[in-house]
Amino acid sequence: MTNTSHPPYATACLWSGGKDAALALYHTLQNPDYEVKQLLTTCNEAHERVSMHGIREALIRRQAEVIGLPWQAVRLPEEASMEDYNQRMQAVQTHWAEQQISHVLCGDIFLEDLRRYREERFAQQHLQGVFPLWQRDSLDLLEEFWALGFRAKVVCVSARYLDQSFVGRDLDREFVQALPPEVDPCGENGEFHSFVYQAPYFSAFIPVVVGEKVYRTYPTPANQTPPAWDTGFWFADLLLG
Repeated sequence: MTNTSHPPYATACLWSGGKDAALALYHTLQNPDYEVKQLLTTCNEAHERVSMHGIREALIRRQAEVIGLPWQAVRLPEEASMEDYNQRMQAVQTHWAEQQISHVLCGDIFLEDLRRYREERFAQQHLQGVFPLWQRDSLDLLEEFWALGFRAKVVCVSARYLDQSFVGRDLDREFVQALPPEVDPCGENGEFHSFVYQAPYFSAFIPVVVGEKVYRTYPTPANQTPPAWDTGFWFADLLLG
């Protein structure tokens, strides 16, 4: 039950372009307690792509257009540290507070450490996190995602869990059924990332074409021991069709 005794809370959305953010936004748009004012995406400033997902900024801009919300990028250095991330996000959150934005929408499902980190950072600017997917079953979320008419492409997979054949595919039941048992169906542990090209609140379908598939590794910071597993990722370069 929602509390409609107050004006809607002005809300910013942490927007990756993927399924979790998209489904979280769906639920928040249905909730009269909140008014979503802006989408925010962290991007690699050198390559103009979404951090970790590898999606071109042009595709995120197109999503914002068909959603009908303003979009802002937080651009990070090529090898951004947590200090870089925190400093740039703090500047954004300070601006939000000045604009009377009071809540921040997140698509997190069950990672307790990540939620705690977000809430601690938000609290510094008197912001509150909104987590509409929190503690829901991953398969149930996907069934809802499909039933509502969402469609997405898998744009990045961790080579620790998945091989090249998984990247560039539609995120459908066949994809999920092919996942190894240790992989979360929503990829909540970073096993894969997606790009939503159809949603019930999009004003238009976004045609996409799967381009080149690229394997990339990320250097281990000098003060850390390299992990025992493969830290590489397969990316599918999506293009507007």
